Amino acid sequence: MYRPNRLKRRLAADSGFTLVEMIVAVALFAIVMLISVAALLSLVDANRKAQALQSVMNNLNIALDGMVRSVRMGSNYRCNVQSPPPETPPDCTSGGTILYFTPFGADPSDIQQDWVYSFATDVDGIGRIYRSEKGLDALAVTAPAVSIDSMKFYVVGTERGDTTQPKVVVEVKGTAGAEKVKTKTTFNIQATAVQRLLDL
Repeated sequence: MYRPNRLKRRLAADSGFTLVEMIVAVALFAIVMLISVAALLSLVDANRKAQALQSVMNNLNIALDGMVRSVRMGSNYRCNVQSPPPETPPDCTSGGTILYFTPFGADPSDIQQDWVYSFATDVDGIGRIYRSEKGLDALAVTAPAVSIDSMKFYVVGTERGDTTQPKVVVEVKGTAGAEKVKTKTTFNIQATAVQRLLDL
């Protein structure tokens, strides 16, 4: 004979979780959450490192853009030699680490007004790009996180009356990395500045 009350009591007794099932469920949930939080933290760390590296590369780009802009507006380019002999055009096709030029609006015959861009290693052994204006002390234009390994200036077309407009090609090689970032990014950048004033 069918007894609904006994069946209801049996179903009510079998419908809950046992202690072992609860422990297994909580353990699985904890493992999944641990893996998820570890992945999230590594993504946040990678994002922070990428932003720091991007900031360093932005500093290098701004320094090079400022250099190219001032060289383009200038004139009277010379490489490695502040005042070359008058009979020798100051072309520097083999490259040099120092660039002298007359800034926009200055007197080309007065070398005391020249601007100088150079590559040198500081006291910490980090290669930096330096700029000096009008004979003042040279100041670094790149951040300490940017280490310049080599930098060369190539100057062509400086002879008056030739068919080539004066041009400066800058080649920079180095590494960049932010503080607390183990990985470093190597770069090899080339920039060209053609004199705006016509060389007639």
